[in-house]
Amino acid sequence: MLYQYKALQNNQKVNGEMEAGSEKEITEYLKSNGYFPVEINEKKKSQLTFLTSMFERVAFQDIVYMTRQFAIMLDAGLTLINSIDIIKKQVTKAPLKKMLEDIDRQLRDGKTFSQALTQFPGQFSHFYIALVRSGEASGKLDEILEKLAEHLEKQRAFKQIIRNALIYPIVIISAMGAMMFVMFSFVMPKLLSLYDSFDVELPQSTQVIMSISNFMEKNWIFVLLGIVGSIFGIIRFLKTNQGKTLYDKLIFKVPVMGNITRTSGLVDATRTLSILISSGVPILDGLVIVTDVNPNILFREAFARITRKVEKGMSVGSAMSNEPIFPESLTQMAIVGEQTGHLDVTLLKLAEYYQTESEIAVKGMLTLLEPMIIVVLGISVGFLVMAVITPIFSLTSSLG
Repeated sequence: MLYQYKALQNNQKVNGEMEAGSEKEITEYLKSNGYFPVEINEKKKSQLTFLTSMFERVAFQDIVYMTRQFAIMLDAGLTLINSIDIIKKQVTKAPLKKMLEDIDRQLRDGKTFSQALTQFPGQFSHFYIALVRSGEASGKLDEILEKLAEHLEKQRAFKQIIRNALIYPIVIISAMGAMMFVMFSFVMPKLLSLYDSFDVELPQSTQVIMSISNFMEKNWIFVLLGIVGSIFGIIRFLKTNQGKTLYDKLIFKVPVMGNITRTSGLVDATRTLSILISSGVPILDGLVIVTDVNPNILFREAFARITRKVEKGMSVGSAMSNEPIFPESLTQMAIVGEQTGHLDVTLLKLAEYYQTESEIAVKGMLTLLEPMIIVVLGISVGFLVMAVITPIFSLTSSLG
């Protein structure tokens, strides 16, 4: 959300705008940078602005592109400000260009790169900002951004694999649903009305189809509105904290899909923690960041418990062993990694292993779904055909 704020700094009034998730984030940001918040208001967007923002916004791939460009240019010896100037000339998307201009302005005002990024919590996670801050402190920002770019590119590629695998079944199932709706609402009523003028006892299957088609013919608009409303209602509910929690807990119980979700979560968690540790972020801070950035509530709760145990002196591997969500192989490898002093390397290798396992599981799910969809489609079509044709045989027998 976009907020407008008024603040005081050295008895001077400062006005500005900032993207954030809540007023609390704006307040914390202003106070941490030496400002005294006076007034904070959400900037209302017009309908046209809202529609434009839906189609044009800073997307994940934009952040990946920007990070890679920064890594290349800093490694070549350019400054951050020079790099931003070059990238601004290359991008055409207005929101991305505006974000770069805001970052540029803050850098010229004396802010650090990590401080400038905190103004955009919707685009840069705690993980991203913590790595940048670590790079600034160690003087190896170019190397950190290189690691970050590789991580984001792998994350994008992994998500794309899962997304592509799900496109086929989603399209087929949606097409099946649309076909059935059209058949029952418009086609079947006209076909089955032919039997009304004949004194023939109709089979049970035909009577069921007739009842459904008669209902759909008279109420198809309400059924359609109900379906669309239900879809939007479910999507809106899943965006709430209660909806996310319910979804995260239920998805783990779904056969095949639950295993894929769990393995995907392990990929994100192990790779993120590995990069944080190898970049010099303290293990406790790394666990807090992993807890914040993990999208699944079960993983967040598990890492929150692990963080508390590590604070009391327990090792990461031992703390993980008490959490059922983590497989035995992960906990044992983490213990070995801590004992050898190479926990970051061990976690990175585990991330690569779990990513391979997840990709295999996705392919297996798709292989299983394809014949199941064909079978269900065949049975549905066969049932409809038999329900329509069977009375014809009864009619022929009665005439004979």
